[in-house]
Amino acid sequence: MEKITVKIPQMGLTTEEVTLDEWLVSEGDSVSAGDVLANLQADKAIIELEAPIAGTVVELLVPADDEELLEIGAPVAILDC
Repeated sequence: MEKITVKIPQMGLTTEEVTLDEWLVSEGDSVSAGDVLANLQADKAIIELEAPIAGTVVELLVPADDEELLEIGAPVAILDC
């Protein structure tokens, strides 16, 4: 199986940082491509972070709701596909 790192996607021209408000999955969960993994907060808007591929959530790299600013491209989870 191949491990894929899920990263914060580009979300517009001006957004450079987001916070991770809530994980909607747990380690060990199976996900399909397009499933919502987490809710991100960016410029007063909530954005859904989707699974890029089907697989199993191996590790959540960032705790939810800790106010940590995450840059675009920052790794947040690892999926096994």
